[in-house]
Amino acid sequence: MNYPVWDVSFGAGLLIAIVSITHVFVSHFAVGGGLFLVLTEKKAYRENDAALLNWLKTHTKFFVLLTVVFGAISGVGIWFTIALIHPSATSALIHAYVWGWAIEWVFFFLEITAALLYLYGWNKLDRRTHLWFGWVYFIAAFASMVVINGIITFMLTSGKWVENHEFWVGFFNPTYFPSLFSRFAFSLALAGIYALVTASLQKNAELKGKIVKWSAWWIVPAFIVLPFFVYWYIGNIAPQVWASAKGLMPTATRYANLIVIFSIATFVLSLLTLVKPKKIHVAFSLVVLASAFTTMWAFEFIRESIRKPYIIDNYMHGNSIYKTPMAGDGGFNLEHINQNGLLKTAKWVQHREVTLQNQIAAGNEIFRVQCQSCHTADAYRGVKNYLQQRNWDANTTALMLGSLDAMHNGVMPPFAGTEPEKSALAAYLGTIHPVSKKPEVTMTGKMMFQNNCAMCHRADPGDVVYSGLKQMDQETIVAMLEDLQALNPRMPNLKLTEAERAVLAQWLHE
Repeated sequence: MNYPVWDVSFGAGLLIAIVSITHVFVSHFAVGGGLFLVLTEKKAYRENDAALLNWLKTHTKFFVLLTVVFGAISGVGIWFTIALIHPSATSALIHAYVWGWAIEWVFFFLEITAALLYLYGWNKLDRRTHLWFGWVYFIAAFASMVVINGIITFMLTSGKWVENHEFWVGFFNPTYFPSLFSRFAFSLALAGIYALVTASLQKNAELKGKIVKWSAWWIVPAFIVLPFFVYWYIGNIAPQVWASAKGLMPTATRYANLIVIFSIATFVLSLLTLVKPKKIHVAFSLVVLASAFTTMWAFEFIRESIRKPYIIDNYMHGNSIYKTPMAGDGGFNLEHINQNGLLKTAKWVQHREVTLQNQIAAGNEIFRVQCQSCHTADAYRGVKNYLQQRNWDANTTALMLGSLDAMHNGVMPPFAGTEPEKSALAAYLGTIHPVSKKPEVTMTGKMMFQNNCAMCHRADPGDVVYSGLKQMDQETIVAMLEDLQALNPRMPNLKLTEAERAVLAQWLHE
């Protein structure tokens, strides 16, 4: 079935990112931090270190407040936001993994109970019982990660689940184990990083130095093995999907660079804490924390980006339209919508067909249903910026809408709907940024290529069209640019002046 569209003016995707990534950064600490508490308590008993034990009691309170209170609230926040922004995908995940979610909630309840008993058990329980509650907490937290990881990775690499819809086939998907190892390693690093923050607040220099050293040895080994797990993870992603993060998709490429920069920064800064552990200032520890947070932020953004055009790999597009007909989809699949129209299929729209009188209003509704899950009109990922750069008229926009699936980075689902609906959407987009009169040539050929051609073609020898044009003389290229539709009906004719065509042709030839 299909649902109403929730308007988020600054971007639905950005809202999900803010809530979910903040939660993930805390929830990973909840796993690694649980093991840290138990092993540090055992260390304090073994060394008969009362000062370390007293610090650990304070650290436990911080741990419980952050993971059990904030972590639980932000976890509910994720469910709230995804249920409003992607209700169809949320419903699909619940139906496919209802017992997985149920098991995870049991582990989560066990986590909360064990964490509270561990916190309030200081000075009340004997050592063995107190440690036992710590182990129960860690095992439950890790088990929760084991379950959630299967569902999260399924969304990116559904594997053969789309063929048989079997629980275990989708759960143990191609990226399940590399993702689990990567996330667990990062959780151990976070355990050390958060401990580094609370340790840096200690006034006792000897105690601070001891805790900082202990914390660093949780961070450094984790960041040594992480690249190997990430490489394993990348190797299990479909090549055409991972290609998006290697230059074809600006967002993924930018965040891939951030991962490299900030993971190295976190590793180096953590090593530096071993030089003068007694002198570590709280500001330095917060820089390490911020660097680690940026690393995770970038990773989660890449994972979300390269999944496009799907929200569930090879099953449901990012705009909640099913790739193929499914039982109970209410006709909200590509085939049915192309035959019958989006407006007649969507339940929560005012207009059921496009007329001359309602074309703009109908186009607005089509934009809301089909585009707004990723784009806004003039905010986060606003289409106005794209239209300003390209200055397309309505006919060109309509042609480009018909070629969304041909774009080389493969991040947009194909347009779903009839030709009149496509024209209505193009007309509405024209109201966001009306076509302006073009000035004399001020752009370089490279800029023209970026604005008019780069959506589907790359300035790269591996691109057949680009490399083919390189072999032609400038006059031939100019002649071809005058009527691109004669070459391919899906290609719009570029609204270029004779001088602009000459500049673009010269750049392509050279």
